Amino acid sequence: MKRFLFLSLPALIVVTGVVAQEQVATFRQGTPLHENATPPAIAKVNNSDLRQTRNYPEQPPLIPHKIDGYQIDVHVNQCLQCHSRAATEVSQAPMVSITHFMNRENQFLTSITPRRYFCNQCHVTQGQVRELVGNQFIDVDTVLDIARQPQDGGD
Repeated sequence: MKRFLFLSLPALIVVTGVVAQEQVATFRQGTPLHENATPPAIAKVNNSDLRQTRNYPEQPPLIPHKIDGYQIDVHVNQCLQCHSRAATEVSQAPMVSITHFMNRENQFLTSITPRRYFCNQCHVTQGQVRELVGNQFIDVDTVLDIARQPQDGGD
């Protein structure tokens, strides 16, 4: 009996793996894992320079323009050429949030704190793409509007 179980165990593992593999949902659209799928084309970036609505409080603003080739490293932050306190009068770009001048001890500095220097950690461009998965997100204002509506008694 032990010998039968020992010999049948590899077959059971293979069958279980095949069944599990058929149930895995991926974005590979049917391309087997051992093959490289053709990548989709890189999406166009929205380049309107129009501010986009934030969906929730404290959401970092999206970048409404292309940033291809922007240098953001230890020595240079190209975003600050337009968004620094001194440059906003000429550029008419919004100044970075005052929170970006606060260090970990909540002390205000005269320049951007190092922990907020690399803008792309939070701020991203928006591509012109279709949704990969269904989305039923409702922003907070819509939720509040629904909550204010009179509830139907339904008796």
